[in-house]
Amino acid sequence: MAAVAPEAPPRPAQPSRRGVELLLLVFAAGLVTAALVLVEADQDQQLSPQLGYLGLGYLALFAVAHVVVRRTAPYADPLILPAVALLNGLGLVMIHRLDLAGVVRATELGKAIPSADAPKQMAWTAVSVVLLGIALWRIRDHRSLSKYAYTLGLGGLVLLVLPGILPASISQVNGAKLWLRLGPFSIQPGEFAKIMIIVFVAAFLVSKRELFQTAGRHILGMDLPRLRDLAPLLVAWGLAIGVLSLERELGASLLIFGVVLAMVYTATSRLSWVIIGLLFFAGGSVLSYFAFAHVRTRVEVWMDPGANFLSAGYQVSQSLFGLGTGGMGGTGLGEGRPDLVPLANADFIASGIGEELGLFGLTAVLVLYLLLIIRGLKTALVCRDAFGTLLATGLAATIGLQVFIVVGGITNLIPETGLTTPFLSYGGSSLLANYVLVALLLRISDAAGRPVATPRRPAVPIADAATEMVARPEGA
Repeated sequence: MAAVAPEAPPRPAQPSRRGVELLLLVFAAGLVTAALVLVEADQDQQLSPQLGYLGLGYLALFAVAHVVVRRTAPYADPLILPAVALLNGLGLVMIHRLDLAGVVRATELGKAIPSADAPKQMAWTAVSVVLLGIALWRIRDHRSLSKYAYTLGLGGLVLLVLPGILPASISQVNGAKLWLRLGPFSIQPGEFAKIMIIVFVAAFLVSKRELFQTAGRHILGMDLPRLRDLAPLLVAWGLAIGVLSLERELGASLLIFGVVLAMVYTATSRLSWVIIGLLFFAGGSVLSYFAFAHVRTRVEVWMDPGANFLSAGYQVSQSLFGLGTGGMGGTGLGEGRPDLVPLANADFIASGIGEELGLFGLTAVLVLYLLLIIRGLKTALVCRDAFGTLLATGLAATIGLQVFIVVGGITNLIPETGLTTPFLSYGGSSLLANYVLVALLLRISDAAGRPVATPRRPAVPIADAATEMVARPEGA
């Protein structure tokens, strides 16, 4: 008669921590609602019906988002969605505040009142939450994306360069060829292309891991890669220069090259790749300065915004004036003049936050971004597969580098590039793409946090069971 070995005790269930997420979402909703009330009270001295639409709509959308995450990714990081919700809500508050300022300015000048952007942003947020749910529902395992890596890479490349080769009449806005305008609708395909390229790069680096870790020459204490192994970095460099020349867009070029470099370093853990990448960046910067007039203009404005105050330097100069006016504590919501900065609800929305909430408020927003980036990098660290680690690293690096480029531009730390601030800025393409990015981070963190099932011990006849030595307790 065969004896059955006893089963191992089951592992205790891991807490899903969705309660923490819900509590933080309630806090974010309360903060955003209070900010909307303050803006309305200061600008109109009363509360308009639009406030109710915005506030209730925000509450409903993120309640739905929480339910979707609870059902489809119960072990996902509980801080990612609340951080995104608060950033999205603060952007909505600022856009609504600029809408009210636009009404006042149009009334004073006797012009037609412009259409409000806040309801449109709320509609884009609703579509983004739906897209978040679809992505979490359809992508049950992030590793499945690696099967379509080359298709996604090719598609991302097409989407990235398409606006640059199309006529300016359907692709150019404010001097940059980044858009596809189809009648009343317009879309920025590069926002989606960056995610597709990140998926491709992650899968490529995993498949070619041994190639990238092969040591070349040992010089000055570093293992330099062989020349033929530099092909991916050269391709990323060439792609960045191509985007810069075709689309007249500096920000997208910096973002693509920087993210690829961060992923290569993560895959190899070799400092030599970073040094070589920085040398490529320096060479590309010099080449771009002498080859492209719009790059020279950006650099000249960066060096002295006041010298071109009435032309190319006006936007950056007004941003600096606003930040200086805000000081440490800010002018208060509704008390500043962020509407004097061109594109204040898009490229320069962080400048308006810095003016009305001051250095303290802008720092708090940057800390929110830092929290989101840290949780993304933590997800990369605890992920159980190399593809997920590189994918999460690329997604987190995208947010971090984009925020650095944007805030560096509005503060004149680096030349202004025209990128939008993730989740804050007005615009559908950026919001939709960034919510897909968040869905991927949630899916990877859910896989990393999901408890691993303990395999059952097979039934073993007692005659074949292994003998185990057990130490006799002292004193027995």
